[in-house]
Amino acid sequence: MRRMRRARSGLFGVLFSADGFVLPRWLRKPVRVLARLFKGDFTAPRFAATILSAVFLAATGVYGAYEGGHMPAVVQAITARSGFAVDQIRVVGHHETSEIDVLEKLGLDGWTSLIGFDADKARERIAELPWVEVASVRKVYPDTLEVKIEERKPFAVWQRGNELFVVERDGRVIAPFTGGRHVALPLVVGYGAAGNAADFLAKMRRYPELASRVKGYIRVSERRWDLWLENGITVKLPEDGEDLALADLVNMDREVGLLSRDIAAVDMRLSDRLVVQLTPEAMLRRDAALTEQKGVKGKPERRI
Repeated sequence: MRRMRRARSGLFGVLFSADGFVLPRWLRKPVRVLARLFKGDFTAPRFAATILSAVFLAATGVYGAYEGGHMPAVVQAITARSGFAVDQIRVVGHHETSEIDVLEKLGLDGWTSLIGFDADKARERIAELPWVEVASVRKVYPDTLEVKIEERKPFAVWQRGNELFVVERDGRVIAPFTGGRHVALPLVVGYGAAGNAADFLAKMRRYPELASRVKGYIRVSERRWDLWLENGITVKLPEDGEDLALADLVNMDREVGLLSRDIAAVDMRLSDRLVVQLTPEAMLRRDAALTEQKGVKGKPERRI
């Protein structure tokens, strides 16, 4: 019984072993140190008070930063100065998107830490750029950011009033038209033109000799198309039967050179006839020719 009571009292009132209970190994040394401290057998290091004060102040600062919502900034500052500051940025997959715009969306300040950097939010900001369809941002430790971009594909230039826009195949606006490489895109004009251009241009590709002469495709009343040719001729297509009208137009041009004549417009809206409008100069020449022809017919015949 005496031995059992001694085991129950132990050091610092904590049992090392009693009735089969053994103190965990990782607690034994701290308990021994505390026991020696309270018995006066332990001497604190020379700068223990200073160290404990620094630890207390540091813990207080960390707690204050946490409560004040400043922990992300603290982590950024510490880790950035520990070798994790963003030093290299790789941007790939961009052709229309400016690299400067991408860097602005990343929001780096020169001391941004890779550890505390929010890649998901950066990706969302980059995805707001007009030409960007899909973006990804990846951290490559210790100091590199990799940005991959998939851009939207331009299909046509859409004129709405006096404004010009680059649009996708489905008619969605990408960005204002600024020239450059996009001058080669087909021009579609009028309300409803952007959304309906893909189907109509697919029909035009069957007639490359005609398509190569078209300067603009004009959507009229959101129902039908006019072709504006490079020589100034306007071809008015019907609302229904566009395929047949285009085939007839190409055949007539091959046979009689219709689209190379001095005319202003070809009206194909009526199914039973073709109406050709002459240019003002051609009209004057025609009127002069008719007048001359009438004069010849009305002149009396001289007898010899």
